[in-house]
Amino acid sequence: MAKPTIRRASLEDIDFFLTLAKKEGWNPGLHDALPFYSIDPSGFFVSELDEKKIGCISVVAYNDAFGFLGFYIIIPEYRGRGWGLQMWNHAMKHLGSRCVGLDGVIAQQENYKKSHFQLYYRNIRFEGRGACSGPTSLIDLRKIPFETLLKYDSFIFGLARHTFLPHWIEMPNAYSLAKVENSQLKGYGVIRKCVDGYKIGPLFADDLDTAQEIYAGLCDKAVNNPVFIDVPEVNPLAMKLVHEAGLKTVFETARMYNKPPPKQQLNNIFGGTTFEVG
Repeated sequence: MAKPTIRRASLEDIDFFLTLAKKEGWNPGLHDALPFYSIDPSGFFVSELDEKKIGCISVVAYNDAFGFLGFYIIIPEYRGRGWGLQMWNHAMKHLGSRCVGLDGVIAQQENYKKSHFQLYYRNIRFEGRGACSGPTSLIDLRKIPFETLLKYDSFIFGLARHTFLPHWIEMPNAYSLAKVENSQLKGYGVIRKCVDGYKIGPLFADDLDTAQEIYAGLCDKAVNNPVFIDVPEVNPLAMKLVHEAGLKTVFETARMYNKPPPKQQLNNIFGGTTFEVG
């Protein structure tokens, strides 16, 4: 039997990635393709058999030291033949000696450990419902100078996302809010339309009160719709936010790295950006 061939994916191919993610129940955003692809257009791969796409994987390089792996999917009828591992090995060459992060579903965590990935913490997806928040002091994030946003985001995320952020905050069916006090950015969040409801991510804030205000303001953009947020369990204030808001657990992933990762400010991460690109 012929073996699959693996090639770099074009921007047009990313719809295939999102379709497979939808079928896996990962609930991608409706307009994720361009922001994700902008991080590293060379970091997306498709596996094909007889000119049919059967799998995908992303391995985006943020800089010379760090990359993130996502969208590791083989169509179910083609699993169990080693073709997923073939695709993994091919794609990982793109990241070379970089530290690589991923959010591993429970079923795959032991396999990732075989590839020298270690568990750092759990990310838990919670579900709530959009509701009116009333007047707030929040402003449209797009009114913030981009360099101010980039500096704030880089400090918390651990590296600069200069290509990703402009696309993320400008994508259709998305809203972004910021909290500013004394001319200082104190927190920001983005909510985007997904296959099912809306997802908040990221939600970065200096403190719980700021995070709660931004969370409520974002939920105001999704009234009567499901709202999801991915919370690092190691941030106790983030867990307090979701529990006080009455959110329910949907599922969890393991944030894993194969080397010591960039230093993130986890106490400021009340909602991660995405499971696909970190």
